[in-house]
Amino acid sequence: MVYPELSYKIIGSIFEVFNNLGYGYQEKYYQKAIAKELKRLEIPFKEQAPFEINFKGEIIGKYFLDFLVEDKIILEIKKETNFRKHNIEQIFGYLKKSGLKLGILVNFTKDGVKFKRILNLH
Repeated sequence: MVYPELSYKIIGSIFEVFNNLGYGYQEKYYQKAIAKELKRLEIPFKEQAPFEINFKGEIIGKYFLDFLVEDKIILEIKKETNFRKHNIEQIFGYLKKSGLKLGILVNFTKDGVKFKRILNLH
């Protein structure tokens, strides 16, 4: 398993947020709560971390990662019932381009929190 201890802390913070807020908020409010929880746990992170897309040495676009935790793990949050293929592909693209090994996709649903670990094996 890649970064097991840090992964468990991140997932624990997600459940803590959901247990306190519950379902029904916009993504931005879950993001603010997660940031507060990561700070409380003293886990270094960058919020809305810029991620540039380069083509032949020229920047052609920019994404903003929800969270980059300890410069190791990409954490993306969604408020959706199911994992969508384009969200998984988006994180995989981030991992491939950045050379990072792990992304965590989190869905806040009416039935609770669902998460998926996405590995970059290359």
